[in-house]
Amino acid sequence: MTAPRDRRACVLATPGGRDRCTGDVPRVAVVGGGVAGLAAATGLAERGAEVTVYEREPVLGGRVAGWPVTLADGSRVTMSRGFHAFFRQYYNLRGLLRRVDGGLGMLAGLPDYPVRHSGGMRDGFARVPRTPPWSALGFVALSPSFGWRDLARMDPLAASPLLDVRVPEVYDRLDATGARDFLDSIRFPAAARHLAFEVFSRSFFADPGELSAAELALMFHIYFLGSAEGLLFDVPAEPFPQALWDPLAAYLERRGVRLRPGTPVEQVRPRPGGGVVVHADGTGDHHDAVVLALDVEGLRGLVERSPGLGDEDWRARVGRLRTAPPFLVTRLWLDRPVRADRPGFLGTGGYGSLDNVSVLERWEGEAARWSARTGGSVVELHAYAVDPRADPKIEQERLLAQLHHVYPETRDARIIDVRHLWRRDCPLFATGSYRDRLTVQTSDPAVTVAGDHVRTGLPVALMERAATSGFLASNALLARWGVRGQTLWTVPRRGRSGLLRAVAALGRRQPGKRPEARNAQRRSA
Repeated sequence: MTAPRDRRACVLATPGGRDRCTGDVPRVAVVGGGVAGLAAATGLAERGAEVTVYEREPVLGGRVAGWPVTLADGSRVTMSRGFHAFFRQYYNLRGLLRRVDGGLGMLAGLPDYPVRHSGGMRDGFARVPRTPPWSALGFVALSPSFGWRDLARMDPLAASPLLDVRVPEVYDRLDATGARDFLDSIRFPAAARHLAFEVFSRSFFADPGELSAAELALMFHIYFLGSAEGLLFDVPAEPFPQALWDPLAAYLERRGVRLRPGTPVEQVRPRPGGGVVVHADGTGDHHDAVVLALDVEGLRGLVERSPGLGDEDWRARVGRLRTAPPFLVTRLWLDRPVRADRPGFLGTGGYGSLDNVSVLERWEGEAARWSARTGGSVVELHAYAVDPRADPKIEQERLLAQLHHVYPETRDARIIDVRHLWRRDCPLFATGSYRDRLTVQTSDPAVTVAGDHVRTGLPVALMERAATSGFLASNALLARWGVRGQTLWTVPRRGRSGLLRAVAALGRRQPGKRPEARNAQRRSA
């Protein structure tokens, strides 16, 4: 997992300063023990700050956590919120994990990113060149869903924002447009849309009709045209706690971090002379600063319980944050294996609510050991952006029926055990929402915010946005104390192909062709 970084990746140098906090060492509370909070705690502790991490759940990891369960056959296994792809352009997340293993030996690479549609189309990215623009040309040459004729039918000027995505300028241009309207405006072929773009957009837990076109363009840039890392990814070789968070927790504790899982924060109260008081477990602890690394609902609830926290504008913006529709993770322990040629991960389209299927024993040690002992298989199903009005039991039954359609051999398998997990705590990046999102810094220099809902102004998404925002929050606090922060990396902050940038520039010079102008005309009509 130590492949060289894309030679055009951007380094984000931090202001200079002392190597470590000296004298009266600052005390910092990190509220939230997910990816963002652990990144913030790491950045602060490595520079000598005294850090306490408060986490309401009994385990660390946030939305990438895992916890023990006992199956009907007596096996002790780990349940989680489901599959996560660790893409190779997640530089700051991978940098966080390198604290415990410089070679990233806890990750295993999957050989392909296959996508299958119910109509029979299949795509994959193993043979697609990694470096733009050859990645785009290779995809067109190899894909059954997007051919040269489809490329010729597209509106090149309307599509020009995809060719030179600049961050944060892409939000000025496309955030007012919905992802579905944008794809309509550029005449993106329906087959490729269902097979590729909708798979990606739903990975943001949002239906394409609600997702901002700017976020869609950002994904296209991060994973395809803006980076030479490609679309292949790694996965943890053991469950999340064993592979990731237990080793990182030990690393942090060796640096004096006080970890407090199972400790929800009741209130954060600013102190008149600066700093905050964090109320948890019936006591109030004084800290010089705080990082609020919570999900949307957690942050909203904490702010409601903390009337003096932040100014009125900031509090109103917190109140306007939205969560995406609910999602379902179903994990099945079957009494027989799926076919040997089934991939470890399969993205799906056109199968109702089923968005992907994982066969965990293909890469996860714990699942492989259970499979070898029992002769069975561990299969996981995801349904993103489920209708909030749907009946959970009916949706669970439908998801299982869709698995039987995708992998028919599972019809005859006996279910040894099953776990259904419903959650609704992911941020919604809705059309027109970008400027209203929170930033890392607030009106109070002692209060910073981190999480995948935070606006960073950088080309990052999902887990990488969480990790990056956590390090940015720690850097902002360290800068107050004259201490240098963490050096960060991102994919290029603009299109990397000169030819494609030239086409994009032509589109920018013809505003009548811009998708947002077309959509405005359509709405006025």
